[in-house]
Amino acid sequence: AGQIAEPYHVLALADFPEGISEAAARRIASVLTSGPRCGVFTCLLRDPAKELPGPLRELEWEEHHIRLTCKGDRNWCVTHPPLGDFAFTPDGPPDDRRLTEIVTRVGAEASGAHHVEVPFDFIAPKPEEQWTRSSRKELSIALGQSGATRFQELRLGKGTSQHALVAGRTGSGKSTLLHVLITNLALWYAPDELEFHLVDFKKGVEFQTYATHALPHARVVAVESDREFGLSVLRKLDQELRRRGDLFRDAGVQDLAGWRDHSDEPMPRVLLVVDEFQEFFIDDDSTAQEAGLLLDRLVRQGRAFGMHVLMGSQTLDGAFSLARSTLGQMGVRIALQCSEADSYLILSDDNPGARLLRRPGEAIYNDEGGKIEGNSPFQVVWLDERVRDDALQQVSSLDQARNPGATREQFVFRGNIPSLLPSDPGICSLIEGAFQAKANTLDVTLGDPIAITSQTHMRLEPRSGCNALLVGQHSEAANAIQASIMLQAAATLPPTQDPDAPGLMVWVLDGMAPDALFAGRLVQAGVAVPHQLTRVTSRNVEEELQRLSEILAARSDGSRAGKATILILGLEPNRITALKPSDDSFSFSMDDDAPPAVDQLFADLLRDGPRVGIHSLLWFDGLNNLNRGLSRASQREFDLKVLFQMSANDSGQLIDTTAAADLGPNRAILHTEETGIAEKFRPWAMPDSQWVQDVGRVLAAR
Repeated sequence: AGQIAEPYHVLALADFPEGISEAAARRIASVLTSGPRCGVFTCLLRDPAKELPGPLRELEWEEHHIRLTCKGDRNWCVTHPPLGDFAFTPDGPPDDRRLTEIVTRVGAEASGAHHVEVPFDFIAPKPEEQWTRSSRKELSIALGQSGATRFQELRLGKGTSQHALVAGRTGSGKSTLLHVLITNLALWYAPDELEFHLVDFKKGVEFQTYATHALPHARVVAVESDREFGLSVLRKLDQELRRRGDLFRDAGVQDLAGWRDHSDEPMPRVLLVVDEFQEFFIDDDSTAQEAGLLLDRLVRQGRAFGMHVLMGSQTLDGAFSLARSTLGQMGVRIALQCSEADSYLILSDDNPGARLLRRPGEAIYNDEGGKIEGNSPFQVVWLDERVRDDALQQVSSLDQARNPGATREQFVFRGNIPSLLPSDPGICSLIEGAFQAKANTLDVTLGDPIAITSQTHMRLEPRSGCNALLVGQHSEAANAIQASIMLQAAATLPPTQDPDAPGLMVWVLDGMAPDALFAGRLVQAGVAVPHQLTRVTSRNVEEELQRLSEILAARSDGSRAGKATILILGLEPNRITALKPSDDSFSFSMDDDAPPAVDQLFADLLRDGPRVGIHSLLWFDGLNNLNRGLSRASQREFDLKVLFQMSANDSGQLIDTTAAADLGPNRAILHTEETGIAEKFRPWAMPDSQWVQDVGRVLAAR
């Protein structure tokens, strides 16, 4: 059996049959009878003066055992088989020093005895065998070694073996099994035969390598996924299920094999792999309910359309919202090391086989609905990261050789990092394009969505209330969003110094402390582009607000055509004292010619500016500072709100829902007051200064 050879076992019982119950006696009788052929040997030191328990009295003791009998003090002889004239004196035990040496050395040698590694080459195809299998009738792939010479294969697509459930506690080898499955399938089947949708809810980067190597089979790769993104994957697969149903009905075929006979259009089998799927159901909310419905439909109807589901989990305990009927449809069960309770859950109510597994990678394969007679023990092969990366590189090279120039759609969700502005194709295309002097509406992106859709967009259009409020203690994301909006606006509109000419002008209300994190980065980004940027601080706030107020007054007739779009970007404007709303709301002045206060000019800009192309985008680090910086009336002039993680109470006051309380790092919510829709997204990271300088040179060259 090579690497998975089983060790011999020795059972030694002293003072036998002292303390042996009837139940224990039955088990000992079974070991004595069947043990030797399984490599289990028994040594009993029996007191002949004591009566044997009933189950042991019935055994043929003299037939299958060697009996040694002590006569006198240390004189022993073999009484069965009869060698009574052959006496001997046993060796004495070692002294304490020698015994310690022996035990220490044996312990050191035995430390790795349970470490078993069956190499991946044991199941991997040879180079000439790669991409040679057809998924027309089923998917069949080896996962490891079963017995001395056999492969253990996972088979999906025939009979009730359509979907698989995998469970194993931390360290049991579940992640290795998933990597073995995906990598070996990619080596045996071409992308036209099989495609993957990979979703990982663990706080890790298990599936990152498949995006890094651009695995041609992978249509979706989700790393540290959110529940919302997982739900969007299920929705996408539900649409594909319906599409295939319409095609099959129009073609008059019943299954994938029939479609392959009828049409030349390639239709690969689909395998959805969801690790830690119970994350769908940690909250009893609409997401859990919809996910349960979509999963149930997929496992019930996917069989005929070549769509299969493999769900993995460390434990099934707690997956209470997933219907039992859905779990019952999972015809293939793979159990690794787990608790007895989980063994009953993943296999069946009378099958505790998984609790006996004792080493990483040791597993039970069962394709008979978890019945105990369907247990097939096996050892998952070991797939080292280097070997896996080499195999994925082979797949990538094979795809380039057989499909030169082919472009494959792949959606990669990296939940562990913020969105990267320089790598976004839409942003790059906008920068490399041309100015749009007549654009009255700015359509800017805030980051990547938590769904299989395009980027999260925010429209700045000439209407009342079209201002944006950013709230939360995430200074990098707040600065990055404002910088990205400014850069996108600068790439869309030409520079101008005249507010009555088409183009873009920017004012930055900079209230950040000089030593604050990311202080000055927004202004640096603005200086890099060829557009006018004016930094407003406590020193020049009155002068600049008066200037903006004059521009607003000049547009009092509502005229917007042919005039500059003005962005007022604010970073903690509550720290600019003159902008704070005054408390003398009921006071009056004897001087009718006194100029309005700065805070009143600011409030007028927020109220009347959006209709004539003057939009304010302000960031406050919390609700308390927002209330200090803006009056209640002014806060109502912000139809667009971007919220970072905050308390449930603050979230409820801002958008009437506690959704922002559940946000983690690299997450934000765009709430649109007009529609009441809240969209979760991954905001942009602060772009590198060198990249911003490069963008500025490109825009200046226009």
